[in-house]
Amino acid sequence: MLSSTQRFSDRVENYVKYRPSYPRQIIATLETECGLTSDSIIADVGSGTGILTALLLEHGNTVYAVEPNLEMRSAAENLLGSQSNFISVDGTAEATTLQANSVDFVMAGQAFHWFEPVGTRREFQRILRPDGWVALVWNRRPTASTSFQDSYENLLRLHATEYIKVSHERIDAKALAQFFSPNNYVARHFPNSQDFDLESLRGRLLSSSYAPLPGQSGHDALMTGLDDLFARYNENGSLRFEYETEIVIGHVDQNA
Repeated sequence: MLSSTQRFSDRVENYVKYRPSYPRQIIATLETECGLTSDSIIADVGSGTGILTALLLEHGNTVYAVEPNLEMRSAAENLLGSQSNFISVDGTAEATTLQANSVDFVMAGQAFHWFEPVGTRREFQRILRPDGWVALVWNRRPTASTSFQDSYENLLRLHATEYIKVSHERIDAKALAQFFSPNNYVARHFPNSQDFDLESLRGRLLSSSYAPLPGQSGHDALMTGLDDLFARYNENGSLRFEYETEIVIGHVDQNA
């Protein structure tokens, strides 16, 4: 299995084109519950191609986009590098290279499940200012919200052999409680969705680290199955992909 820092190197184009953004309610949540302002300094850890970073830059924040994968980091630099409050950083969750007590928020969009929790917690404690916040964001895919998504889940389990091994669903309430302990955390949820034609639905699937690529075992069967699902469930050439966006917010004890 590829390491977490290498998994997306050959998926960047599809990731940029077909991965969803996050609903703007997450910004409002951070404002009302955590005191986020446009002056807040943020480390977006595991920032990838800059999907979450872009929302934060739009809000006016200075963002340190910490990403170990060269190809994904380069994509973010191409998309966002002209903005003066964007700082691209070659680092990991466990070793961001940022200065101690330098940020008000540490955030991670669609990435926390890749991190080693003990080293990550220690690093977040180091770089956060006193009373700084951790905010973890995922677009979670309800597996049985529609007949299509139930069938899509079954397709992944059948033909994407690494799906269960790397799914962010491994991060459950117990894992989050351990990470934030002895503090509590709060989770908020918002609806999100994308509409796809067949080409973009294929690209969305192939942006996932567990989807076998052309020439790999299971690829042809997976894509044939996806084509069949689109033929069965599309309406006028379009198919809706539903998500539930979850944002988890809390403090890590900096005295621990």
